[in-house]
Amino acid sequence: MLILTCPSKLQLLEGVLRRSLPQTLTAYGAVMHINRGNPAQHEVMVDSWPEFKAILTRPCKEEVKDKWDFYANLHATFYRDVDACRAMLENTEVIDWSKAFQLHGLQDGMYEVARDIAKTRHVHLESYLYQTFLHPDLPASCQNRLKSDFLHFGKLMPSHAAILNEVWASGGNSRSLRYLESLIHRFPHACLMDKEGQLVSWSLSDPLACLTHGYTFPQYRDQGCAGAVLQSVSEKLHARGFPLYCGILPENQPSKQAVKRQGFQLLPETYYTLIVTPALDLKEQET
Repeated sequence: MLILTCPSKLQLLEGVLRRSLPQTLTAYGAVMHINRGNPAQHEVMVDSWPEFKAILTRPCKEEVKDKWDFYANLHATFYRDVDACRAMLENTEVIDWSKAFQLHGLQDGMYEVARDIAKTRHVHLESYLYQTFLHPDLPASCQNRLKSDFLHFGKLMPSHAAILNEVWASGGNSRSLRYLESLIHRFPHACLMDKEGQLVSWSLSDPLACLTHGYTFPQYRDQGCAGAVLQSVSEKLHARGFPLYCGILPENQPSKQAVKRQGFQLLPETYYTLIVTPALDLKEQET
């Protein structure tokens, strides 16, 4: 296994992954961020170079200080051969299975491989299967008109993270709060505020360049807010050359309709998010 550090090799890898879109979306987004300042301090591992069968992006080891913080310990994978994927995920030099982590990818077979390894290592695995949406051509997206003259675009600050954390179904704890603070600080986002400067609606992006954590307070729904912030953050990502994609739970009809109105198209690929946590020690895991 090799860690790619050479800028020219990383640029070459970006091009290779681009040619295999959309299956490479998560790894491609991570590599693009690495090649554009590396705000999340991630690195890339390959099973061989220049011909590779599997790659994995992950945080640099010094970035993950908390054993239980799967929010910060974000991995993405792409493989051309499922056995190569298995060999990579089994390698403890690639993934530290004694720490909580997330694994993201769009390929069938990834879940089964991770499930088998988790069972062998006696760790807990949660799987989330999202529908994948990709925008084929942002300039063709519709222009949103807000139905209120009292709202304006603002800028999220790390101090806003507590509000986001409170309404996030996957958050509500100190680790998710730190994660949201890092997203606000490091990655493109957009928000709307009312005339008093209070948050109304927002949309973030993550270390994989995936659109995430979009939310509008109930009293402002059906006023074009979600579409406006989604379009704004999409334009920021598009200006930097990133693909525009997101994963949405199949039952989340409002979010699916919101992205469809913006021109996003449903892909056949499933967006897999796997969360691994070590054997539980409740006292050690307390936040």
